[in-house]
Amino acid sequence: MATLRMTLQTQLVLRALLEDTARERYGLELCELAGLPSGTIYPILARLEQVGWVDSTWEDPAAHERAGRPGRRFYRLTHDGAEQARDALARAYRSRSQPLPGWAARPATDGGAP
Repeated sequence: MATLRMTLQTQLVLRALLEDTARERYGLELCELAGLPSGTIYPILARLEQVGWVDSTWEDPAAHERAGRPGRRFYRLTHDGAEQARDALARAYRSRSQPLPGWAARPATDGGAP
């Protein structure tokens, strides 16, 4: 199986796909969820599909013809892909050698200073 670089952009796409693993999402919807342009999203989706983490299907032509728009390609994590994505995101989070920026730090729960 091919390896996958866990870039920040790839992590954002995986997080968007993990929001609801049962739901198929089309590319522009993923752009919106991940906050990335289509020129970034589609190559990542192609790589995810190549390594077997994502499956894709084309929308039924009748549906997009009725709606008067181009056909959509839908993407969904495979069962194994969802597990691998969770593991990869956890490893990426743990491997950060830099302290989290102030905006990412968890608030103190005891009411005292962090």
